[in-house]
Amino acid sequence: MATTPTDLPNSRNGRTASTPRRTNGAIVAVKNVFVAESSTFYTILGVTLFLVVFGVVMVLSSSSVEEYAATHDFFGAASRQGLYAVLGVPLMLIASRVPTRIWRKWAMRLLGAALVLQLLVFTPLGIDIQGNRNWIELGSFTAQPSEVVKLGLVLGIGAIIYVKRDKLDDWKEVFIPIGIASMLSLGLVVLGGDQGTAMVMLILVFGALYIGGVRARHLLVGLGAFAVMLPFVTMASASRSTRISAWLSGCTDTSQYQDICWQPVHGMWALASGGVFGVGLGNSKAKWSWLPEADNDYIFAIIGEELGLIGAVVVLSLFVVLAVGMIKIIRQSRDPFVKTVTGGILAWIIGQALINIAVVLGLLPVLGVPLPLISAGGSALIMTLVAIGVVLSFARDLPGKNDAGLTNAPLGRTSTNGSLR
Repeated sequence: MATTPTDLPNSRNGRTASTPRRTNGAIVAVKNVFVAESSTFYTILGVTLFLVVFGVVMVLSSSSVEEYAATHDFFGAASRQGLYAVLGVPLMLIASRVPTRIWRKWAMRLLGAALVLQLLVFTPLGIDIQGNRNWIELGSFTAQPSEVVKLGLVLGIGAIIYVKRDKLDDWKEVFIPIGIASMLSLGLVVLGGDQGTAMVMLILVFGALYIGGVRARHLLVGLGAFAVMLPFVTMASASRSTRISAWLSGCTDTSQYQDICWQPVHGMWALASGGVFGVGLGNSKAKWSWLPEADNDYIFAIIGEELGLIGAVVVLSLFVVLAVGMIKIIRQSRDPFVKTVTGGILAWIIGQALINIAVVLGLLPVLGVPLPLISAGGSALIMTLVAIGVVLSFARDLPGKNDAGLTNAPLGRTSTNGSLR
């Protein structure tokens, strides 16, 4: 039990004497988790917690009808999502207490462990879900290792940039180790058939490299190489090429309405029917088995239908606030590892959100990418929360722990000597 001194009157001379006062050690420990943190720390934490709670509410609203039809329980999917949140939030807070040097030290080992997990999808433990073999099953428990690969990859790239920070102008020094790590990660995911996750990982890689200070011309070469490979990867799957063809035609072929175009068409109808103010929370019509994956890939359509344009704009604004918080960390930090990893996680979360919303709006073909922190799903939610916990740990280690002078700071890319440029 912790004790602190308190001053009490001295009965003999009228002076005060110091005597111990009992305090609750558990309360002190909890307070120490959040003591003297920067406003950026609290902004990222607050927005994250709000999006998680909002996500549980929207999962309940969007899944209740089909859950009741399948299990006679309105709260089945929402209860699972709540459980994932209860697991993920403490993991985020634990990750936020890990010093930066520990993340840097263990980065490559975490990447290696993540790749081993991804390899398990090609063993008897792996299962196919909607044509993608990117899941493993242990009894009633299923997990998506590619979500772990995202975090391992961004940490690994950060560690490589940190070690090679004085050699960023030499493309061989940078692209050979990072290329191997990225190709292994992306290759294993693409082999499983999950092109949506691979696209998010590609955005993550280029976001991390750009913020890490890699020359733009080198990035363009890498981007060109992936652009050349993309058509071959796309055409390797009949279902992918069919979805893309339907999207390019605007789903105008009526023969595809009952098949490949059903989900995107009903998603746009749901979003459009909400108008400015929405039909009201819980009053969606699309969730009555009209819109597949209403609680997952197309949850933004339900948000637009029930909460209207105002609700959709609020969600977008919260992701913008989250991005601004991470940008502040990038601008204030002088550590190439911190800047690179934060840039990669920023590109991961915001890029994934933009892809999800673009699919709902019909700007991209259906890719099966969930909306971060909101869509139903345990692996995605937990690993996104852990990634945000990593960013929060960086916010705790910032020099000065204040936001003074950030408005005049440059964007935050690092030069070859680790300084800002």
